[in-house]
Amino acid sequence: MSVTRNTKNVPYYLLGSGAFDQLGALIDARRDPADAPAVFYVDHFFRDAAEMRLPLKKNDKLIFVDTSSEPTVENIDALADALKEELGTRMPCCITGIGGGSVLDAAKAVANLLSNPGKAEDYQGWDLVKNPAVYKIGVPTLSGTGAECSRTCVLTNMRRRLKLGMNSDFTVYDQLVLDPALTRTVPREQFFFTGLDTFMHCFESQRGSYRNVIVDRLSAAAVAVCKDIFLGSGDMMEERNLENMMVASYLGGMAAGNTGAVHPISAGLSIVLHLPHGKANCYALSALADIYPIEHALFMKMLEKNKITLPSGICRDLTDEQYEALYQGSIIHEKPLTNALGPEFGTILSRERLTSLFKAM
Repeated sequence: MSVTRNTKNVPYYLLGSGAFDQLGALIDARRDPADAPAVFYVDHFFRDAAEMRLPLKKNDKLIFVDTSSEPTVENIDALADALKEELGTRMPCCITGIGGGSVLDAAKAVANLLSNPGKAEDYQGWDLVKNPAVYKIGVPTLSGTGAECSRTCVLTNMRRRLKLGMNSDFTVYDQLVLDPALTRTVPREQFFFTGLDTFMHCFESQRGSYRNVIVDRLSAAAVAVCKDIFLGSGDMMEERNLENMMVASYLGGMAAGNTGAVHPISAGLSIVLHLPHGKANCYALSALADIYPIEHALFMKMLEKNKITLPSGICRDLTDEQYEALYQGSIIHEKPLTNALGPEFGTILSRERLTSLFKAM
């Protein structure tokens, strides 16, 4: 294997039930000057939740993020512009993202835009962010995407018909607060679909050609934990598994840079049908038994064991234009498709074949 790229990970994390109670002290350590505002981006799900004991002070800003759909470049521009207008020339002492992958990604993206000129879409790609972001703390309330520790924040760009992140070392969180108690209220289906994101991006990495020994080991560890959670003897959401899923997501997030065939097809589904990322991944894998036969079989067992239904026919009545958009929204992701299938991926996943895969979902 080749030498790994120079890699940055999250420098600090707290893990365990009750870790959330230390958030205030972590933010206070950043308040320089003392009246510098802290900014909280929080999933709108927690608007009325008693468990969100936020350590707010006089000048702090609390912004609820609507997670009914995944973040778009327009959403991020609006969030960043509103914050700049409110704060003027002041910079926050800290930005804290509290929620699932959408909120964690939104907080990372806004932190980048506060210290870099232009719009969110200007930084969709690899290593385009040039200036360090505002200090940021991630507090996941849902496990599986790896957004809490990855070097990207994935945004939908409808104008360009793609999902792509600000992939940069400056996007990495500076501190994580990993409290599994915050995931107790996650609906079962959402816990399953989001948790399977870890399983999928890790096995894609293991099956690809863009590999190194560290990513292999991280991926293997995360996949093993996912198998224990979703195929073990206990309930997938019993207390120990809430913590195990948080650990798997963290390990998987560090190994998430080299996805394969599942994620590009999932991206097409999200662009055209607006499916949430985790559920779109599951539909993509459901049609890829010939490319990932072992993982497909495991996935089907996970669905059955946890009594999760994936209704068929989601692409049954689409127009030719929609099928073309699905194809274009998938095939544009050259890096992961090359990782999975080699440079001839366009021949393997022809327009006809991809269309037939979508029709089978």
